[in-house]
Amino acid sequence: MSEAGRMSGAGKAGARPGPPAPGIAVTGVGLVTPAGIGVAGTWDAVCRGRSAASKDPRLSGLPVDISCTVPGFSASEHVGRRSTLMHDRYVQLAVAAAREAVADSALDPGAWDGARVGVVIGNGVGGVTSAARQQERLANAGPQAVSALLIPLLVPNMVAGHLAIEFGAMGPNLVTATACASGATAIGTAMRLLRDGDCDVVVTGGTEAPITPLIVTGFAQMGALSRRTGDPGAASRPFDSGRDGFVIGEGSGILVLEREDDARARGARVRARLAGYGASADAHHMTAPDPEGTAVRNATRAALAEAGAVPADVDHVNAHGTSTPLNDVVEAETIRTLFGGTPAVTSAKGAVGHTLGAAGAIEAVLTVLAIERSTVPPTANLDRLDPRIDIDVVGGEPRERKIGVAVSNSFGFGGQNAVLVLTAA
Repeated sequence: MSEAGRMSGAGKAGARPGPPAPGIAVTGVGLVTPAGIGVAGTWDAVCRGRSAASKDPRLSGLPVDISCTVPGFSASEHVGRRSTLMHDRYVQLAVAAAREAVADSALDPGAWDGARVGVVIGNGVGGVTSAARQQERLANAGPQAVSALLIPLLVPNMVAGHLAIEFGAMGPNLVTATACASGATAIGTAMRLLRDGDCDVVVTGGTEAPITPLIVTGFAQMGALSRRTGDPGAASRPFDSGRDGFVIGEGSGILVLEREDDARARGARVRARLAGYGASADAHHMTAPDPEGTAVRNATRAALAEAGAVPADVDHVNAHGTSTPLNDVVEAETIRTLFGGTPAVTSAKGAVGHTLGAAGAIEAVLTVLAIERSTVPPTANLDRLDPRIDIDVVGGEPRERKIGVAVSNSFGFGGQNAVLVLTAA
């Protein structure tokens, strides 16, 4: 089959890429999202297809006063009493999700070789909650009222540092910042560390807690946010003809990765394989996607080739699906061009909002669960598919489907693209 034929997703015959790279096992997952605290709660809520968006009193008086926040999260309860002094909220969410993921992996941080354990976390904006709080103190009470911990609370790298302290992880320690692709970029980077032999275990994923009046106003001024403030639960509606922007959210998704041979040797449960990663830049515009989708296709082809797969193998696409008018059309056309109408497509952002730098990691965890459970969650608020979108977007109810190969897309401002390929174990 010609390259054009393979890229259209027509049939499974013809030349294939070389053998896949050595398997990377997902042995643990953790989630803290607007859909719930913990993997079970988040999965159940996303499968119900109901949005977590609501009015946010912190945003009262702004043109956009809705958000998707983590319900019932208490730093004292879910992380520890000292966390309220030491951690910005974006770190607190990550610590809680990482504890769940490490426990799920059945690894014992007290027994592992910390020098062989890495941490790679994606984050977009850092400790903006703390920055806003300390700016208010400075304005109202002067310099002496500002916390001596302001800088450690603020800078984005500290989330990886705090996770290293939490788990005794003394290997490579990184934070990736590729805007809304940050979480997926972190997972791809973690995969490279394992394949290159730099680590035996990597705790990876993404986290974000961006909901402050200034950040929300900035996105609103760009025209990126939904103005459906009178009906928050219907505001985030990826691929729907009535979409008008995203709803900002917060959360964290964490995965524990190991080389598959190592995981099997210790008798670990392999929840899925991380089989491929592709990254690219649109080199087109600082906020708008390239309407041709060329760089996204390049990243997808690279990820599939690393996984030893072709587009026709893909059963499921967890789309970036932001609920913005332009992004959804461009992404859908790219999916159609690459895969045809075969994959079942969903976007979690209808349920949990857009969690910026955490989105790619949260969606990677949801993709692992979709593979495990042979279930594609619905896209919340998909009432009427945009007639310009010619792909199979799942709406209404979860769809049972055996998934051998899945793709998870993440794109960010600056034209950042990160594509993950996950396969059944």
